[in-house]
Amino acid sequence: MDATLIKTVNKLQDAFATVGVQNPVDLPQIVVIGSQSSGKSSVLENIVGRDFLPRGTGIVTRRPLVLQLINRSANAKTENTTDASNKATKEPENPDNADEWGEFLHIPGVKFSDFNKIREEIVKDTEAKTGKNAGISPAPINLRIYSPNVLTLTLVDLPGLTKVPVGDQPKDIEKQIREMILKYITKPNAIILAVTAANTDLANSDGLKLAREVDPEGSRTIGVLTKIDLMDQGTDVVDILAGRIIPLRLGYVPVVNRGQKDIDSRKAIAAALEAEKNFFENHQSYKSKAQYCGTPFLARKLNMILMHHIRNTLPEIKAKIQAVLAKYQIELQQLGDPLDEGLNSNANIVLNIITEFCNEFRTIIEGKSDELSSFELSGGARISFVFHEVFASGVKSIDPFDQIKDADIRTIIYNASGSAPSLFIASTAFEVIIKQQIKRLEEPSLKCVTLVYEELVRILSQLLQKQLFKRFPGLKEKFSTVVINFYKKALTPTNKLVQDLVNMEASYINTGHPDFLNGHKVIAAINDKYNQKQANPADPKTGRGSINNLTNSNPLADVESPNTGFFGSFFAGNKKKKPGVMEAVWVNKFWLT
Repeated sequence: MDATLIKTVNKLQDAFATVGVQNPVDLPQIVVIGSQSSGKSSVLENIVGRDFLPRGTGIVTRRPLVLQLINRSANAKTENTTDASNKATKEPENPDNADEWGEFLHIPGVKFSDFNKIREEIVKDTEAKTGKNAGISPAPINLRIYSPNVLTLTLVDLPGLTKVPVGDQPKDIEKQIREMILKYITKPNAIILAVTAANTDLANSDGLKLAREVDPEGSRTIGVLTKIDLMDQGTDVVDILAGRIIPLRLGYVPVVNRGQKDIDSRKAIAAALEAEKNFFENHQSYKSKAQYCGTPFLARKLNMILMHHIRNTLPEIKAKIQAVLAKYQIELQQLGDPLDEGLNSNANIVLNIITEFCNEFRTIIEGKSDELSSFELSGGARISFVFHEVFASGVKSIDPFDQIKDADIRTIIYNASGSAPSLFIASTAFEVIIKQQIKRLEEPSLKCVTLVYEELVRILSQLLQKQLFKRFPGLKEKFSTVVINFYKKALTPTNKLVQDLVNMEASYINTGHPDFLNGHKVIAAINDKYNQKQANPADPKTGRGSINNLTNSNPLADVESPNTGFFGSFFAGNKKKKPGVMEAVWVNKFWLT
């Protein structure tokens, strides 16, 4: 029953990994952490009883390895390991190892009875993600091993902690590894297997330090002490095992792994386990507790802890899975009935979606949509508001006299005269001033184009939120890309057209326009006001002009300022200004002519 629980969790892990979801319900698993070269790989190989992990210097484990150990009796019937397409299972590569084999999740249905091939596949798949440099990747490798010599377990082997980047390793390699480890051990259902070399100070253990950060009480951390046989003579780890140094609720387990010389000489793991047993049984400090030391005891303890942990968390896991399942079932129902398969059917579906999208876009622009909002303007109404309110206000707010002062006009007139004073004022000065003002119309015009573009993008986003596109997320993304690119492609020539229109207006000043206030009208107005002033003498008692004279002291105040038409509002304006240098100059010019 307990082994079945672990197998069930393994199936859930495979299912989540296949669909690209990493443990959304926080499945129980044992996470192996420790510093680089602390003996993590040797501990896992001793538990499996096979030499199958990559070896070398530096960071060898560069991707998380999810190792699922499945206990099966010898000569038992082979389980069906075919993939979803029911491909035939390949025969074991080595008939001598018919009872033991490994399978990778990324190669479904393929058995590896030669464990050297398993090592090669791990290296190959790692380099496919990280390249041949010393970089790391958070994408896990899922490996399942069937053997009568293992206990049913699930272990996650992570890269070893390192301090200084070596060779072509990334400069932030320490930060990357730390973040990857924290991602796994922060989950409350993770059992932390902290591997530490016994011939170093336990207080400097990187694995225990990281475990204490997420598990300060040590309630879900197991300590593994390696390299017991390499400790100085007269020293032991009895105090650590008794919990007098750094106490852990799940305790510590000492193990003896193969040394580098043993690995180079290809010493069998079975012989290494026998040597480990003899070491603890004959050592003065450990022989009384030898049954609680070594790799076999570690495997049994991990199996027991994992099964109890799964049993305790099973109700929570079941509730979470049911909640997630109900959520996705509702979403699946909202997507509609299954579609007919076939090229013609798919083409018709896409064509119908495009047609419906175009119709919906048109109705929103024309204001005929069934989902009209009562809270804000949207669609065509918003675009109309941009043109008739925002753009119109921006143009009318331009005052031609807020940037051109009398001193500026005087300077331009002097510059237009050249080296010799001129009796007549050149029209060049007038054109320079007017063109500067016309150029100011470009900014609000371009802003109007931008606002219309943003509203079109907003309409697109609104349409893509409809239920129709939730069913086809890939098509939704393609729609968004194509339409946005179309908008951007049209935006550049539109801005160019606006700029050309402004430049066209500035290239020719039409002084014959009926809204243009020419010199003859100005002179006639001045003469009328002057004659009125002569006909209205000063009051003999006060010596001041009459009330009519005071109110009409400005001869240009009542000159007709047409408000109809663009040029009338722009050049004449709605303000009554005191005659300044500009008025005097042009009166003088047209008076002389």
